[in-house]
Amino acid sequence: MHGYRAEIAFDGERAVPGGALVLVDHGVIVGVEAASFPTPDGCPVTDAPALLPGLIDTHVHLCGDSSVRALDQFAELSPDQLQGIITTAEQQHLRAGVTAVRDLGDSGWAVVERARTGDGPTVVAAGPPITSPGGHCWSMGGETSGIEALRRAVAERAERGADVVKIMASGGVMTPGTDMLACQFTLEEVRVVVDEAHRHGLPVTAHAHALPAVELSLTAGVDGIEHCSCLTRDGARLPAELGARLVAAGTYVCPTLGRLPGVPPPPHVEARLAAVGARYEDHLVHVRRLLASGPTFLAGTDAGIGPSKRHGLVPFGVADLVACGASPAAALGAATGVAARALGLEGRTGRLAVGLDADLLLVDGDPLSDVTALQRPRTVVSRGREVALT
Repeated sequence: MHGYRAEIAFDGERAVPGGALVLVDHGVIVGVEAASFPTPDGCPVTDAPALLPGLIDTHVHLCGDSSVRALDQFAELSPDQLQGIITTAEQQHLRAGVTAVRDLGDSGWAVVERARTGDGPTVVAAGPPITSPGGHCWSMGGETSGIEALRRAVAERAERGADVVKIMASGGVMTPGTDMLACQFTLEEVRVVVDEAHRHGLPVTAHAHALPAVELSLTAGVDGIEHCSCLTRDGARLPAELGARLVAAGTYVCPTLGRLPGVPPPPHVEARLAAVGARYEDHLVHVRRLLASGPTFLAGTDAGIGPSKRHGLVPFGVADLVACGASPAAALGAATGVAARALGLEGRTGRLAVGLDADLLLVDGDPLSDVTALQRPRTVVSRGREVALT
């Protein structure tokens, strides 16, 4: 048994008055007590200023190596090279205190088929995202056209063991030739994907930059919307009723915040973003309005797609959520307890609770008053194993 103690604690939902002592045995949390609770005889204890559950990144691409060509080079990589990239990405997440991730687009099922045991974070995986022919992220292998083909695509994901279905409802900035302002599927097509996925017990999340794609996805009944940029020819626009619709539907929104400070996107990407009013600074302004409208939001970074989006940036994404108006507690929840519920992991991780995996993050500082404390990890525990931070 090992104890982890801090005078400041967040349990995945709220602050814990008086801090917490978390007792861990065989990779599982076996006790959550007040920080003042007497330590069991012979039980070593690791102390730190603050303690919370390990972080969750709800939008990553473990196959992406964060290079300029991260999403363009899959055909050139051997299976061993691809697995090496995934391993490196997983370790980058762990060192940043991220103990669970949702992979929303791999190449050739590499993440879905990878053994989900060992030293990496807990992984929820989508496999290749469903996209239109030549559509956003077509190089991952998920091109699909027609109602029956869409049904088969969803069934294949269920058969292969995917945990979630990802559909590209609009074009994207990282795939030349696609239009961020246009829908890639009709309402009927997205509804078919949603209905078929739900029949198999799988949630659906939709990549949607264009406002029509956001509205179409919401009408179709998706469980989550990635980016939710609400782009039009005149930049981002937030219809007055959209927030209420998202709240009423219980749709999770992941605005994919978080980037490496001082590292801009490649020039060709920045130019495409600027052309549609979607530079990172523009997106932050939009997200502030979006969050104020009330939907349940998640921390997710789009990790792996380029130099400014390396793996392990959830601490920066949480800080950006706060900059967009979220309270520190709400932003921390978006990366822990709320994220776990969205990913179907609430029975495994995301909270300081007896019986859950011992996924813990101990940091210097008080993240409930200054979330940049997450950028100063002292100890990371993944399923009971302490992670080497250097």
